[in-house]
Amino acid sequence: MNPVTLEIQEIGGSLACEIKTLSGASPMSCYQCTKCSSGCPVAGRGDLKPHELVRLVHMNQRHAVLTSRFIWECTSCHTCVTRCPQKVDIAAMNDTLRALSLSEGLAAADIAAPVFNEVFLRSVRKRGRVHELGLMAAFKLRTRRFLEDLDKAPMMLKKGKLPLRGARVGGRSEREKLFRRAAHGGEP
Repeated sequence: MNPVTLEIQEIGGSLACEIKTLSGASPMSCYQCTKCSSGCPVAGRGDLKPHELVRLVHMNQRHAVLTSRFIWECTSCHTCVTRCPQKVDIAAMNDTLRALSLSEGLAAADIAAPVFNEVFLRSVRKRGRVHELGLMAAFKLRTRRFLEDLDKAPMMLKKGKLPLRGARVGGRSEREKLFRRAAHGGEP
């Protein structure tokens, strides 16, 4: 028996089309059964549940979607996709929504994920890998969350998890080419 995928055509708008084009995920296939939300490990933490986010996309509520905390709190565990009878890839949608939120300057200032992503990628770009101590120092300075997790530092230092000097990997020019290519959507 072949599964059938339904796609809602009438509601949508430019946001649903944009998400489908950029992510490959089809938000208009969602018929709001809420199975994604009932299995989502972060649904209780966010301002929205996965099915509510998709519904806002259906209703073309761009500002509400791009300012949502949920798009940043999603761990991309794919539980929603696994549970969805329509296989709507909310994790892929969230990747696209994060990028749109950043490009339009709509990510809330108190959300740390964009800062962490930027600091992480800068470390990888520069060194070829992450220098954990440098990453955490830069993250703490940028977010001004100086005392969060401070109690974990002695144990991590003792176990060698935060080396004072981080390793470097060769091939910096190749990495620069990869980062430039990624910035241009994969085009050489």
